[in-house]
Amino acid sequence: MQEMNWNDIRVFHAVARAGQISRAAAILKVDPTTLGRRLRRLERHLEVTLFERTREGQTLTEAGEMLMLKAEAMAEAARHIDEVPSLKSGLTGSLRISVSEGFGSQFLTPYVEEFARDHPNLVIELVANSGFLSPSRREADIAVMLSRPKAGPVLCSKLADYQLMLYASSDYLARNGKPSSPAELATKHTLISYVPDLLYAPELNYLDDFHSGLAAQIRSSSINAQHRLIAEGAGIGVLPRFIARQTDELQSVCPDYAITRSFWLVTHRDTQNLARVRAGMEWLADCVKAGRGRLKGAE
Repeated sequence: MQEMNWNDIRVFHAVARAGQISRAAAILKVDPTTLGRRLRRLERHLEVTLFERTREGQTLTEAGEMLMLKAEAMAEAARHIDEVPSLKSGLTGSLRISVSEGFGSQFLTPYVEEFARDHPNLVIELVANSGFLSPSRREADIAVMLSRPKAGPVLCSKLADYQLMLYASSDYLARNGKPSSPAELATKHTLISYVPDLLYAPELNYLDDFHSGLAAQIRSSSINAQHRLIAEGAGIGVLPRFIARQTDELQSVCPDYAITRSFWLVTHRDTQNLARVRAGMEWLADCVKAGRGRLKGAE
């Protein structure tokens, strides 16, 4: 049998993580045709099919999932080499942090520049979207999640609590009046919230916490879109206080009512001691310490 080309394993690993050949090719700076040829060569060598082609891209087969476990171990060994103490250049490689859209885009961003300046040779990937990458599947080095994972080879600790309240724009309240209790929201007001069947975490089902049975007429999978809709006067909605306080035209509605949610810091147990992962976790803790008043709504 012809000796395996280990670079093909690197290509396989990149495609498995990216989910698309084109995306992996951009990351590796390799022509997509060349990358596809390498994958086919690896499949011929192993005599298995590693990916199924779908509309979204490439999905691992059972054989691909088995190889991914070994490829992850190889990638982890390579990451540990990056941590050799004799290296004088400080932290290197990449650090991927998965966070919720609002926390990433509206809380963390002011602190990123200093972290990048402190670690000029470290590539920082802040994945802030509707959904989380999984540390247990090595999709991210660190994840800030809305609940404690129930299973998987991960370590988890509470990062911070944060508060959410009902908000509306001054214009909306001038046109429609200000409700005195959440019960009034059921019949007299337009509500804004998430798309129920697209919720990526049950903790985002906020409206029931204010009054049972509330349903939104205007829905979006994006908290940033909800924020702008509320600010533009489209209706009343629930926002984290650290988001709402950035917009002067927003007023709290039923200010005696608030709910609390938590952020949880999650890492894979095999990578928690990597220097860049430790640095990332310490940075997140420092961000929360510096911005604790924003999370609780204090000035």
